[in-house]
Amino acid sequence: MNLKFDTPLVVTANLNSPLDVEFDLSHPAFIVAHVPVIPGPTTWAVNFRGPMRHHPIRNVAWLVLRHMYGTVTTVGSTSITINKDYPVYPATNPETALQSSQMLTILADSTNGTLVYDMDAKSVTTVMNFSNSSSLNGKFVRIAARYQEDGTLVAVRIWASSNFNTVWLNPEGHVLHVNSTTDVIVVQGEDGGGILVTVDANTQFFFRAPQDALADATPIATGTGFLAAKNLVRGFKVHVGVADVAAVPLVAKTVDIEIAKYDGRISAPNGTGFVYTGNFRTPADDYSITLNYISSGTPNGVDSSGTPVDGFKWWNFTFPTLAESGSNAITDFVSATNGTVSFGGTVSPMSAWGVSYATWNDPAAPNAWSARWTVLLPTPVPLGTVSAGWASTSTGGTIAMTVPGGANPVTVDLSSVSGSATLVYQIDTTNGIVTVSPKDLTSSSGLATVSAALVAGTPVKAFGVPQPGGTIKAYVLFYLTGAQLSAQ
Repeated sequence: MNLKFDTPLVVTANLNSPLDVEFDLSHPAFIVAHVPVIPGPTTWAVNFRGPMRHHPIRNVAWLVLRHMYGTVTTVGSTSITINKDYPVYPATNPETALQSSQMLTILADSTNGTLVYDMDAKSVTTVMNFSNSSSLNGKFVRIAARYQEDGTLVAVRIWASSNFNTVWLNPEGHVLHVNSTTDVIVVQGEDGGGILVTVDANTQFFFRAPQDALADATPIATGTGFLAAKNLVRGFKVHVGVADVAAVPLVAKTVDIEIAKYDGRISAPNGTGFVYTGNFRTPADDYSITLNYISSGTPNGVDSSGTPVDGFKWWNFTFPTLAESGSNAITDFVSATNGTVSFGGTVSPMSAWGVSYATWNDPAAPNAWSARWTVLLPTPVPLGTVSAGWASTSTGGTIAMTVPGGANPVTVDLSSVSGSATLVYQIDTTNGIVTVSPKDLTSSSGLATVSAALVAGTPVKAFGVPQPGGTIKAYVLFYLTGAQLSAQ
């Protein structure tokens, strides 16, 4: 099997080099089924010349692993051995396990302690080793673990039961709803639906930080005040451990926060942080929260060349290789996000939108969330009309547009620079048939077609980032021909 990587894989003699090769199983040319003419079993052909990419693991100690399931086969003094288990698909009720022969050795955290939850006895103990944990032998377990630099696995928390369904029925997924008045959260389940979980005074919250053993093992908060402070919001990725799987409703004993994600409208950016305002169809999920940037000395992954990065970084949507970090990152971020676009009239002012992953208890903001990085997202502009047609610039062109209810025309900047050109689509509606045609601004023919089409009166829909001068830097632009479409 010959593999061609996008970049060379450099290895050192006599040392293990981690490698993650991803196969795109959804690609139609990758796996092909052949049904023989003569009745018989279907033959499957795998095309290893299909699309593959090399995904280097820069530092295994930073990987947030999903909880693993298994059956304990051996209990030693410093480690346990499990055979990995998988749930039956389609799901059964109660859920049952498919036991595999894949063995894993899990170490105890001899420095910070491993929390072991006996879900049958409804008790919890902290162990530095497994010398007194023989009762785990033969039990089903769910394990939150982290990698060490040498590739070994250390257990942060272990849930154990004689029944697989007991360790399995603990919601894992994105937070769909948070009601800090009733102290109920809704977590996405395996089937995509929502599972209601109550948070009480004893619920412990953890933030997964495998690169920091002590932080990974220490609860960051206990009780319902964590919800009231908007420290757990819609969009977070969590794994909940319930106190009793038979309880109605379920009550959270632990909440492992795997991804802390804030997004929405950005306002008040300055040298220390900015404000996120998130608005949803369910008002209880709305929030307005100030996020500090992480400290300039906090490790923050690597850049596109693999060089370690410290401090806050940001980039424009779909341009992660152009992420800005270093001494000018915050100053440039403020410049990029403090612009406001005003159509006037009854139309609300538009500002930058973004999404950020946050970390807990950074030196810049003790016992609070801080932004590790931010991606600026295209802000949707209401369906409007071209008021001033195409005007060529050195990097593309501009148009002016107005929207219903607005009193002011706003300039929209479209780029024709290869690699960062505005995505332009012509939408034609004729005799009830809608046709969408992409137009390439980097080609002379595409530029000519678009510039000729964007004349006064043409309906347009834009998505872009508001600029400090009151203009919009367009990421996507739709222009309409033929019959009028609705403002959807």
